[in-house]
Amino acid sequence: MPLTASETCLSQAVRMRYGHGMSNTPPPGDRIAKVLARAGVASRREAERMIEAGRVTVNGKAISSPALNVTAKDKITVDGKPVSEPEPSRLWLYHKPTGLVTTARDEKGRETIFDKLPEDMPRVMSVGRLDLNSEGLLLLTNDGGIKRKLELPATGWLRKYRVRVNGRPKDEDFEPLRKGLVIEGERFQPMTVTLDRQQGANAWLTIGLREGKNREIRRAVEDIGFVVNRLLRVSYGPFQLGNLKPGEVEEIRRKVLRDQLGLDRNTDPQNKPKRPARSQRKRTQIGKKPRS
Repeated sequence: MPLTASETCLSQAVRMRYGHGMSNTPPPGDRIAKVLARAGVASRREAERMIEAGRVTVNGKAISSPALNVTAKDKITVDGKPVSEPEPSRLWLYHKPTGLVTTARDEKGRETIFDKLPEDMPRVMSVGRLDLNSEGLLLLTNDGGIKRKLELPATGWLRKYRVRVNGRPKDEDFEPLRKGLVIEGERFQPMTVTLDRQQGANAWLTIGLREGKNREIRRAVEDIGFVVNRLLRVSYGPFQLGNLKPGEVEEIRRKVLRDQLGLDRNTDPQNKPKRPARSQRKRTQIGKKPRS
């Protein structure tokens, strides 16, 4: 049976060795949802939902509340499968083709990006999404903490897109996008818009935004009277699509990842010594070689 909230609290109290007195000492370890996210099982929110659904056990007992700290000594399973020790934080660039959905499972049975990743890829999560008909740069990570950090609105990283619209727009047509829109009661923050060139019946734009709302660019462009017929993300913050071909995956070098995300050398598991040391240099890279 799942542990009740009171049993969860009691369990933590015992592990904290409160005894008969109370203490302000925090329980050892990290919250279970954080540990699951760090291990690449799911994001923190998804992990919390898995816990509430009774899919997670700690030391042989199902838990129903994420208000539990665990340490390396605890045995954790998800759907009956042991959760392994967290791997070093890793990040990949992926050129998402059109026709794939960015989800682990699709209720309509459509192909997902995870169906098309190289077989030797570890378990990864996408940073944000690109819709079915959008293509271009999608970041993938094995670390739920990195996923959350990159998706937070407070991060505010600029995402740039090459956008093709049908029609012959003028530069002034895009002023509403630059000022910010309200569509059906939803506020869209100002975008940067550059009218690059006219190509027959279509025009190419470069659009930059710092949010990631569902179909944001398509909805905004439609609101000013045009239709997007191609959308390609070319950058996400400092990470660039470059010459990556559709379907290709390229890993970011750890030093670049650490520098760009401000990871602490002392706390990042990737900096713990491994044995033998040479095995790291011989590890096979997935897709293209990591960027320097």
